Amino acid sequence: MLYSVNLINDLLEKPTNLSTASKYTAMNGLIYLACGVLLIVWPGVTQTLFLDRAFVGDEQGLVRVMGLAVVVIGWLYLFGGRSGARQVVAASVVDRIIFVPVVLVPLAIAGVFPHLLLAFAFLDVALAIGAWVIFGASDVNAAKSSLTHRAPP
Repeated sequence: MLYSVNLINDLLEKPTNLSTASKYTAMNGLIYLACGVLLIVWPGVTQTLFLDRAFVGDEQGLVRVMGLAVVVIGWLYLFGGRSGARQVVAASVVDRIIFVPVVLVPLAIAGVFPHLLLAFAFLDVALAIGAWVIFGASDVNAAKSSLTHRAPP
């Protein structure tokens, strides 16, 4: 029982002094959580919003599994961002700019839910570029701050 209370307390702990990049990563996590939940509860969104073909066989279940994966990614981005660790922001940029398009774009070209997968690939890359820009801006601001706070020689 004590372990579960500690776990919940750690999850609910209020972060302090988060960088803009960490806040942005946490916000990205909320976006992914929402998208993943949408795919789980309404897999038909692939046809309704993205105009992809009707399901054949067990594809509805596969879309729900994809939704679960997106929920887990969102959960990790949310709490990774709330941790304030710069490595989380940097890692999220790398995986979303390289790995996601390398996998999703060829699948979409092959006809596997092309509109849904291209939308996710585009969203992922766009959010990653946003994180990269904010991350770089925080580096520039930190460098400027360190220059202005130096003691005179």
